[in-house]
Amino acid sequence: MAMTTVPGPQGSVLLGSLRDLRRDPLTTYLDAQRSYGDVVRFTAGPPGLRVNFYALFSAEGAKHLLATEAATFRKDHSFYNETRAIIGNGLLTSQDDEYLRQRRLLQPLFTKKRVNEYDKAMDDETSALMKRWRDAPDGVVDVASEMTGLTLRIVSRALFGADSGAVEETIKQNFPILSTSVVKRGFSPVRVPRGWPTPENRRVAAARRELYRVCDRIIAARNDNHGEDLLSRLSQATTPEGDRLSPTEIRDQVLVFLLAGHETTATSLAFALHLLASHPEIQHQARDEIDAVLGGEPPTAADYDRLPYTTMVVKEAMRLYPAAPIVGRLATADTEVDGHLIPAGANVVCSAWVTHRHPRYWDDPEHFDPQRFTPEHEAARPRYAWIPFGGGPRACIGQHFSMLESVLTLAVMLREYSFDAIDTDPKVHTGITLRSTDPLRCRLTPR
Repeated sequence: MAMTTVPGPQGSVLLGSLRDLRRDPLTTYLDAQRSYGDVVRFTAGPPGLRVNFYALFSAEGAKHLLATEAATFRKDHSFYNETRAIIGNGLLTSQDDEYLRQRRLLQPLFTKKRVNEYDKAMDDETSALMKRWRDAPDGVVDVASEMTGLTLRIVSRALFGADSGAVEETIKQNFPILSTSVVKRGFSPVRVPRGWPTPENRRVAAARRELYRVCDRIIAARNDNHGEDLLSRLSQATTPEGDRLSPTEIRDQVLVFLLAGHETTATSLAFALHLLASHPEIQHQARDEIDAVLGGEPPTAADYDRLPYTTMVVKEAMRLYPAAPIVGRLATADTEVDGHLIPAGANVVCSAWVTHRHPRYWDDPEHFDPQRFTPEHEAARPRYAWIPFGGGPRACIGQHFSMLESVLTLAVMLREYSFDAIDTDPKVHTGITLRSTDPLRCRLTPR
């Protein structure tokens, strides 16, 4: 088949599609798929600085980018370069031999057996939150904010074997500054060097220093620890050849685990609660399963496979609100996708937000329906129609941790409370991860 020119919007004369992409990239991508198909070329920037980049929206395109042609697409995309400059060269941003080395060292820490050992920490932190909710003013909580705090406390317990303490406040204050900077600079056709003392550069540098200072303090305090938390295991991790992570690498990994390990799961849980609060019949069905399985006992990792409907709820929430709605790569060679030429040197993205709404794979895609994730329905769909954890050789190493945490904590919350939605039309924005723009308030009724 002859390769054809990639279609796409022209945008404005002055900026192409830049303004739309900055203002609302998710809607811009969704509209582009409906208008131009599954491979779309965007033009962004003023004349003389204008660049083209390409978006892949089908499951086949996502598979091409993330798996079958993964070696052709590198994490040298502008957004990853900005992320790397801020949070270092950990597992999220490293490449080539360095990535493979880090993955070999870290993979044993994320086996299903190892991750299952953190089930008590998940239950302890969730149960403590359930007690605090008894004093919520008028019985109303913002589940977006509450889930951010909960998942940060859980990942801190897993990482450090202790509560988050000062870490929680430092991350809440500083991570949004870094996330906003990544998006702003990623879309900018002209980037001021980070070393220039502009107000924004100084603000970002100060936020980065604070996060690194917290990580360094935690690492120093646990250098002699041989416990079961991830940091202790990370410090002791060794390859068969005797290779170990350097102190700088350990800090970079800790920061990735802290940020990615809580933000992504917080998004999934917050929107799962919001969706359940808006669909009482589905909430009742999940609660019936939880009551039958747990019988009032604390959930453990052994209960995970016994909660299939609750798991389906989580997966459907991740479909509608994927925590990583856009991923980018840089093409290192000419390649063909669906009969279209993607040239070497081009920035390329795939969007879970769009693929998860693609009418080829999902009937009535905006409707919340956990039954989409029965084993039969999952088997009938292409593997890359659902990609909240990416895929291919760089699939998220923390997938089981996130799913276990989401299912077990949701089980505790639904066992203790009924949820009714107050905010019914959530708006979202994309930083390093997807977040709700406004509060997601729910009214609680203790059971």
